[in-house]
Amino acid sequence: MPRIESDYPQEWLRIAEKDYARVTALLEMHDSEAAGFFLQQALEKFLKGFLLSHGWRLQRLHDLEPLLNAAIPFDPSFERFRSVLQTISGFYFVDRYPFVLESGITEEDIRRTFTETTQLIAAIRAHFQK
Repeated sequence: MPRIESDYPQEWLRIAEKDYARVTALLEMHDSEAAGFFLQQALEKFLKGFLLSHGWRLQRLHDLEPLLNAAIPFDPSFERFRSVLQTISGFYFVDRYPFVLESGITEEDIRRTFTETTQLIAAIRAHFQK
């Protein structure tokens, strides 16, 4: 039986919070690739939850930039996160697909981008608390 993805914003937020917590745990284990993957996953789910709460139709995509483009009309302040979200989108592919060369993603990269997105996460959380 095929699985049907939820279009309930709160469900996306709940799973996003779990993925976001995994980032810290994986950084403690010094697994930067997996931490980067879960950071990307968390942000993807936070953005999808935010968009669903505004009537957006769920789409299967992993690139954060199209999600950001869809979210900006609802909160133009999200534009300031474009550069970091572009970087984080790359983390998904590094962990999911084999490459001949090492990714070069460092724990410092993950910690920096994790910190840079805290205000975006806070804004999305605040949206759900209204």
